[in-house]
Amino acid sequence: MLWIKALHILFVTSWFAGLFYLPRILVNLAMETDTTSTGRLLLMARKLYRFSTMLMVPAVLLGGYLWLGYGIGKGPGNGWMHAKLLCVILLIGYHHACGSLLKKFEKGQNKRSHVWYRWFNEVPVILLLIVVILVVVKPF
Repeated sequence: MLWIKALHILFVTSWFAGLFYLPRILVNLAMETDTTSTGRLLLMARKLYRFSTMLMVPAVLLGGYLWLGYGIGKGPGNGWMHAKLLCVILLIGYHHACGSLLKKFEKGQNKRSHVWYRWFNEVPVILLLIVVILVVVKPF
């Protein structure tokens, strides 16, 4: 089980690196006017999105295995796991929202400002804070 936990933590950490950096690229895309720079940023964003998607899948699968296979967070007194699972669902939705926003940039249909993307960039930080508190403190 400790190997599964270690791999889960590794993939979650790597996935979050993508969740932190991809919206930052979107901030830069929203500010950019040079077509050469825009093309380079789009290429970076596409590659990062694909790579972070490949990291998300094992992170979620390993977490599910720890939960369902080993029973971590099952049973009475484990309300923290339900809250964590809600956060994971929100994070998966955020990940896909990043992909949707990237497609809008690729089509030249972005309507949002760099300020909006700066705020959007804070969502995974807040969700990570909540998840870490839930897992470590287990408040309910």
